[in-house]
Amino acid sequence: MTVVYPQIRTSADLLKSTIRMEELIPFLQSQKAEACAMVNTKLYGLLPFWRSLKQAGIHPVVGLSVQVQFSKDHSLPLLIYAQTDGGYKNLLKISSAISIREDELLPWRWLAAYSKGCAVVIPTSESLLKEQYISFIQQMVETFHSNLYMGISRSGGMVSSFEGQIVQLSHQLQIKCMAIHECLYMNREDYFAYKVARAIETGVKLNESTQIEQENQYMPTAMEWREWFKDTPQWLEESRQFLLNCQVELTKDQYFMPKFPLQQGQRAEDVLTEKAFEGLKERLQTDTPNEIYRKRLQYELQVINSMGYADYFLIVSDFMHFAKSKNILTGPGRGSSASSLVAYCLHITQVDPLQFGLLFERFLNPERVTLPDIDIDFVDTKRQDVIQYVAQKYGQQHVAQIITFGTLSAKAVARDVARMFNFESDTLAMISKLIPNKLGISLQEAYTSSQPFRTWIEADDIRKTWFQTAKKLEGLPRNASTHAAGVVLSPMPLVEVVPIEEGHDGIYLTQWPMQEVEQVGLLKMDFLGLRNLTILETIRQSIYYTHKKWIDFNRIPLDDAKTFQLLREGDTTGIFQLESDGMKNALKEIAPTEFLDIVAVNALYRPGPMEFIPVYARRKAKKEPVVMPHPVLEPILKETYGVIVYQEQIMQIAHLFAGFTIGQADLLRRAVSKKKREVLEQQQSAFVKGAVRQGYPEQVAKEVYALIVRFADYGFPKSHAVAYSFISYQMAYLKANFPANFYAALMTNATGNPEKLFQLILEAKQKGISILRPSIHRSQRIFTVEGGNIRFSLSAIKGVPQPFLQKIVALRKLKEQPFEDLFDLAVSLSGSHFNRKAIEPLIKSGALDDFGKDRATLLATVEAAEKHASLVRPNEEENDLFSSEVLLFGKPKYVEASPIPDKLKLQFEKETFGFYLSEHPVALERAKWQDINATTAAIVQLRPNSFVKIVGMIESIRQIRTKKGELMAFIQLQDEFGTVSTTLFPQTYNEVIGWVKEDRIVYVEGVIDYRNGNTQIKVKTMTNSQ
Repeated sequence: MTVVYPQIRTSADLLKSTIRMEELIPFLQSQKAEACAMVNTKLYGLLPFWRSLKQAGIHPVVGLSVQVQFSKDHSLPLLIYAQTDGGYKNLLKISSAISIREDELLPWRWLAAYSKGCAVVIPTSESLLKEQYISFIQQMVETFHSNLYMGISRSGGMVSSFEGQIVQLSHQLQIKCMAIHECLYMNREDYFAYKVARAIETGVKLNESTQIEQENQYMPTAMEWREWFKDTPQWLEESRQFLLNCQVELTKDQYFMPKFPLQQGQRAEDVLTEKAFEGLKERLQTDTPNEIYRKRLQYELQVINSMGYADYFLIVSDFMHFAKSKNILTGPGRGSSASSLVAYCLHITQVDPLQFGLLFERFLNPERVTLPDIDIDFVDTKRQDVIQYVAQKYGQQHVAQIITFGTLSAKAVARDVARMFNFESDTLAMISKLIPNKLGISLQEAYTSSQPFRTWIEADDIRKTWFQTAKKLEGLPRNASTHAAGVVLSPMPLVEVVPIEEGHDGIYLTQWPMQEVEQVGLLKMDFLGLRNLTILETIRQSIYYTHKKWIDFNRIPLDDAKTFQLLREGDTTGIFQLESDGMKNALKEIAPTEFLDIVAVNALYRPGPMEFIPVYARRKAKKEPVVMPHPVLEPILKETYGVIVYQEQIMQIAHLFAGFTIGQADLLRRAVSKKKREVLEQQQSAFVKGAVRQGYPEQVAKEVYALIVRFADYGFPKSHAVAYSFISYQMAYLKANFPANFYAALMTNATGNPEKLFQLILEAKQKGISILRPSIHRSQRIFTVEGGNIRFSLSAIKGVPQPFLQKIVALRKLKEQPFEDLFDLAVSLSGSHFNRKAIEPLIKSGALDDFGKDRATLLATVEAAEKHASLVRPNEEENDLFSSEVLLFGKPKYVEASPIPDKLKLQFEKETFGFYLSEHPVALERAKWQDINATTAAIVQLRPNSFVKIVGMIESIRQIRTKKGELMAFIQLQDEFGTVSTTLFPQTYNEVIGWVKEDRIVYVEGVIDYRNGNTQIKVKTMTNSQ
């Protein structure tokens, strides 16, 4: 007799089980299981379960564990199974219905409404024998008839004391009995790890837990299963028949393309064609577009319409039109969609594919039918507005965001399990430090690679138990969240195709992640928030505010001399995709003179093709001849100086050289990149035959094919490189032409990151832009431009609450005159808002210097101002801010104090900004030394081995041991111009190790060295300057 498992809960059910698919399948195979049912509390993990079982030749069944409410105070746990395809659809609706209810209960009337095609198993318990529950069971009998079963469990072989009475009841009500057993973990010894998983989910530590003991809920072997029910084998057979009768088919190949709302009698294909040709005229600014554009547009429309994607393009075009109408900045394009002329004509992208030689087949290949994938970048603060628009237009039932699951990573599981073990917080911190900071590291890897970690674990039995438990739980799904970009749109209510749950802002969330949503044929669209677009928009608003000039990013000249000068100098801090040190060096090497050079740099600066940057640079500079792999390839490779850079070039080579259609060429590119021997040989044969037919020698054909194979991995989609290079160029243009506005926006974006903010301030100062101190009268909550300089933001002052700043800015708008003094500010804010904690950082930062008093006096007067505000205006409602009654109380005088020393003033700045703004202590200290010959700014101009004498403040110390075990250090020094790395070898470091520490000012003598293109100082002597 074969075995079936009617009630398995999988680990997809978020810490309610520890059964993983990779363990479950081999176990089921070893027991020769005929069928198995997944019965989770939601339909999480359904498709992977289904496909894995099908692949293993085991019959999969879909179930759901539900708490059904029969009356206000009474509910019953039920197991609902899909018996037919209709029942499966009802299960989707039941799971969705529960998941959008706060109490997660399913009202009985809802279950009755969704009962068709479903069967119900009642897990037995003693409470079923109570009279009111018997009446509920009778209701179920009337609804489900023969599809209602009494599920009898004998976990661990134990027969419950009430089993006989339940059997008697089932005979009375003519309900069949079947054997069930809920499996929550794989093996008996996994019970402890399961208990910990439940503790993590509930947040209740093990020693405080009141969990019901479930120590027999493991996966029984076929022998155990039969042994438990040896006196009632008919129940096992009933279970078997029950599962085998559940016949649901999920592997249907169909797509659910959303529909664009049209007027009666209109066809999406006709509307798309009309809009596309109107858009073409608009884009080319002519009523008679040339033949090349017309033919390309007609070809694309024919492909799009024949594939049934007209509605999709109209939908994307519509929400892009909405974004434009609301002044929401969108990206120029992303990925392969920039290859489409239709997308360009509909203003979905801003890239003219013909101008840049982009191939439509890279986006939609008529010879390989796939769903279209247009990903859109939006200003990240406005992305949700567009999603809301789509949800409102197409209806809440048709639109959802996509779920994603967080798993227990090595550090997370180590910490969570330790917390459940009641480890001290210091121990938790230490565990985090002992596990190496390596992306994707496993606990076993950490144990193998870290001696301190091993030693710590082995020192105590409880730690060994902790480690083994953490390993068992590592990688399990822990929590659900919303995917950063994915949105699905369905022509029918989503619950017909995919289970949903409550999301955010009135938009549902799918219960399945992106891959599974696409597997069932739903169309996924990516609405991405791109921070660099937000920065671009901020710069544009700033320029408009200061210059009264509106920048249209699509009309920026692509040949601006200042922009290319900036790029050639590698002056690209803050510029999208071009700001890493390596990219700066690549730009200096290539020395861009045209837009396509930026495209090439973006495509080449990746592992692999990076090695061709010097070749590209030398050929561009005419320092070496441009060598074509074959003369016929010149039209294709001319723009990249004979170097294959783009995937599109590989496709064009196959098209031109071997006579492939562009569609076939794309299939070749995809196949070759997989590097499978049989595929390579098969494709080579087709390529060589095609080339020979075109009149090329076989040997030459093989050489060109070998070239394609070599570059298939390296090739980058030109469409994506072009689209993103537009953003890079736009930011470079703004930096070159409006530097103050550019830096102000970047500084606003860096608020909260003092290190980044300081670097931007240094760079702005080097460009001759002054940074004006914060001002209670003039500063905003962002960095602003004043007369070509930058006014410091109030938000960047540490310790001042944001609501307090909002209040100040709002008051300034209401008041006709600026705040007169500290007392006027205090009364304006009222006694309830004006307090020392919020006002002190403003004084220390210099924001209240506007009142003409020394900062020491202002600090001494805070208490008097507080008392004055409490007396005159205790709270905002007390009296009208501008009434003459305020004057009746008179105004106190400032509490005069000795002027604050410069050194303390700078310390206050460091405290409130995280760095020095008005002056740097190093500048004051440098004046005491006679023979200083360098600063961090001057060092970069010096040759290697130049001897330097420099004063700097220690920013950070990184200590290491040499191979001999001696200590040496890398110390980062800072002055008012920037930072420099210094190296102290063991002998030098040994002389200073006792007193060097962060924020100490030192005098250094040493020689200049260059490492990886960066300047550093090899220290000969270091002296304490203070």
